[in-house]
Amino acid sequence: MDQAQASNDATGEGEPTPDQVYAYKPSLMGAAWEFRLQPDRLAWSIGRRAGSIPYRDIQTVRLSFRPVTMQSYRFIAEIWSPQAPKLTIASASWRGLMEQERLDRPYRDFIMALHRRIAGAAGQPKLEAGTNPYLYWPGLVIFVAIAVGVGVLLISSLLQGFFTASLFLVGFFLLLMWQIGGFFWRNRPRHYRADAVPDEILPKVKS
Repeated sequence: MDQAQASNDATGEGEPTPDQVYAYKPSLMGAAWEFRLQPDRLAWSIGRRAGSIPYRDIQTVRLSFRPVTMQSYRFIAEIWSPQAPKLTIASASWRGLMEQERLDRPYRDFIMALHRRIAGAAGQPKLEAGTNPYLYWPGLVIFVAIAVGVGVLLISSLLQGFFTASLFLVGFFLLLMWQIGGFFWRNRPRHYRADAVPDEILPKVKS
């Protein structure tokens, strides 16, 4: 079986289709995780373990942006139900010893289709975007403090004529705002509707 796939008859932005499939490898040595959208339930298999959850019984779905060392553009969906362990669907899959493959289009299509199935089954799960607020807000305070500190150092070095150091600080500040600032912007905690999934916690794909 291919490590990552979506059903060939999936169309558009995750249009629900019979038995639409998504699979990925969360680790190099571990088994692939496979998820299948059946007519009335989400079926899953992790190695020798398998099960299914009726869409109406899904309690919580959380979507977030979760980069890792080997893949800086990675999104995950976490699904909770009393009938299954926590299920995690990631937009990247291990492909080799030093490589993770991005699965932007299959992941986005599958997640959008899953939400349509949930809505069609009259499910009412908690739909959450971003990270856990108990982790997000302390992290944001630390990030703002670091950004302010770098800004103060930059102004001080400019006033003292240390232009080489100032250029380094400008580069560091821009990198900080682009990478870490982007992480906090995407992952701000909030709720959403099944028919209005926030675009910033899904991979961008070409139409």
